Amino acid sequence: MQTVHWADLFLSMDRFLVEMAHHYGPFVYLALGLIFLMQTGLVFMAFLPGDSLLFVAGAVAASGQYRLDFLVFALVVGTVLGNLLNFSLGVWLGRKVFDGNVRWIDQQSLNKTLDFFERHGGKTVVVALFLPLLRSFAPLVAGAMGMRPDKFRLYSAIGAFAWIGLFTGSGYLFGKVPLVRDHLGMVLILGLLAALVGPVLVAATWRLLQGRWQALRSQRALDRE
Repeated sequence: MQTVHWADLFLSMDRFLVEMAHHYGPFVYLALGLIFLMQTGLVFMAFLPGDSLLFVAGAVAASGQYRLDFLVFALVVGTVLGNLLNFSLGVWLGRKVFDGNVRWIDQQSLNKTLDFFERHGGKTVVVALFLPLLRSFAPLVAGAMGMRPDKFRLYSAIGAFAWIGLFTGSGYLFGKVPLVRDHLGMVLILGLLAALVGPVLVAATWRLLQGRWQALRSQRALDRE
C-alpha cells in the first residue's frame, strides 16, 4: 500500500491525491472533507491549499481515482461545516476578535476581511471563498459582527457550491483531455493558474453585476419621476 507523503499536499498535489485514494480507500472523501473543514474553520490553517487543490482533485477524479459526486459532496460538507465552526468561534469571541488580544489571529488579514465586509456586507461570505486568506477569516468576522445565523448558513452554502463546483468542475473537464490525463503533473500548473485567475474573474463579475444593478436602480428612479 502506498504511503501518503503529506508534504506532497504542497509539492505535488496530483501524487498526493492518488496516494490518498490508494491509502484511505472510501475514507479518502472524509479525509479531504476534513482538510477543507480545517482550512475554512481554523484561521491558523489558512495556509492550506484551496483553489489549486480543488482543480487538481477534479482532474484526478476524471482519471477514475475518485467519484466526482462523492468528491464534491465531501468538499461542500467540509467547507460548510468549517464555516459554521469558524462562525461559532466568532460569535463566542465577539468584539475580542478586533481588539488585537487574540494572538493566533493575524490582524492584517482580519482587517482586510473587515474592510471587505464593510464594503460588501454579508455577500462577503460567498465572495471570500474565492479569495485566499479571506476565506478563513470571513466566517470569524461574520460571527463577531453578529450576522444572523440563518443568513450566514445560506450564504455559506451558496458560496461552497459555487466555489467547489467551479474549480472542481473545471479540473474534471481538463482531466478529460488526453494530454492532461496522461501527464497529471501538468494539472498542478493549471491548478495554480486557476487559483490566480479565479479571484480576478470573480472580482470582475462582481463589479459588472454591481454596475448593472446600480444602473437598473437609477433607471427605475427616473421612471418613477
